[in-house]
Amino acid sequence: MLAPVRKALVRQVRATFNDRSKGEKPIPASDDALFPRGSVIRRVHGDVTSMMVGGVAALLTQMLHPKALAGVWDHSGVAEDQLGRLRRTARFIAVTTYGHRDSALAAIAKVKAIHAQVSGTLPDGSDYRAAGPWLLAWVHVAGAINFLDGWRRYADPGMSRGDQDLYFAESGEIARLLDADPVPGTRAEAERLIEEFRAELRADDRTRAFRDLVLRAPPASLAEAPVQKLLMSASVDLMPGFAREMHGLSQPLLPPMVRGATYGVARTLRWAFAGEHYRATH
Repeated sequence: MLAPVRKALVRQVRATFNDRSKGEKPIPASDDALFPRGSVIRRVHGDVTSMMVGGVAALLTQMLHPKALAGVWDHSGVAEDQLGRLRRTARFIAVTTYGHRDSALAAIAKVKAIHAQVSGTLPDGSDYRAAGPWLLAWVHVAGAINFLDGWRRYADPGMSRGDQDLYFAESGEIARLLDADPVPGTRAEAERLIEEFRAELRADDRTRAFRDLVLRAPPASLAEAPVQKLLMSASVDLMPGFAREMHGLSQPLLPPMVRGATYGVARTLRWAFAGEHYRATH
């Protein structure tokens, strides 16, 4: 009796992450992926809700670095194609986490080629390069810690410190292939690196404009509006405190209610995808 509901939820989520007009289909999980079945990274990256919440928190945190923001602002149609950017990011994560290693390495090579073409000058006159190892290190660590904390909050609150360290070790393999340097191998190293970067972070009119583009993006439909609003609130709640403050954002008025409702969404989607190969993109 519940089968049609389950199928409808799966169909809706997959339609969000796969562009059918381009013939995109879910990516099959491979036994010859960069990471074996049962690895921590495959667990963390396989949960739809925590990855969506962590992804928005990650993006807003990453864009506090003026060079990271400039690379996106100056060289992509982020204002006109937010859904496309979401799909490309989600697909890259899916391919590099679960896809055959040849597909994963091809995706990494494609991103590196794009990075090589992204450079420019900031308003203060300093240069930036998307392929710079130090900048790539920031993008990686700011993303990884938010994805991991999304998983811990909405899927596995009791996750051991050892498994958290394994997540950084495993996700760091992709970062190294993208030429990031340094790459933290443990949570403690990640937290120290983030502290080191904080002196380089800035919040200005362009940062705030980007923040509003993300948080106020129109929903795909009226039916999806309440869930989208909830997930955005959960993302702001998840962000590191310093990042939230720099963006001029406040924690939700009732964090327990936001977290409880988001956990309910997470449980519902896990139920819907039970027995599926991968939660959203494969």
